Amino acid sequence: MLIFKILRTDEWQTLRTAGETTGAPIDVADGYIHLSTAGQVAETAAKHFAGVDGLFLLALETDSLDDTLKWEVSRGGAEFPHLYRKLTMNDVVWAQPLPLVDGAHEFPAGLTEAAQ
Repeated sequence: MLIFKILRTDEWQTLRTAGETTGAPIDVADGYIHLSTAGQVAETAAKHFAGVDGLFLLALETDSLDDTLKWEVSRGGAEFPHLYRKLTMNDVVWAQPLPLVDGAHEFPAGLTEAAQ
């Protein structure tokens, strides 16, 4: 199953350059990397990245992550994936820009619809 991470341009560049990252400031503060399912990622973008341009959407395969991936209750009682280690480039299945179009983030065709 694919799960997703949204990174700002500088965070994505750090991951690409260093090969690993502790994530965004909220990830560092909380002690884990916040991730979302396909059905959660659009709401995550709207809630935490409203109006932010220059984002990247990263896909990770849950089957390739170790037991440091935990599913925990978060927003609205839903279980969200949390990664309790650094995120590495080896974890990334694909990454692409997440453009801001008319004030909303434009996700890859079929991503959020397939999750419903």
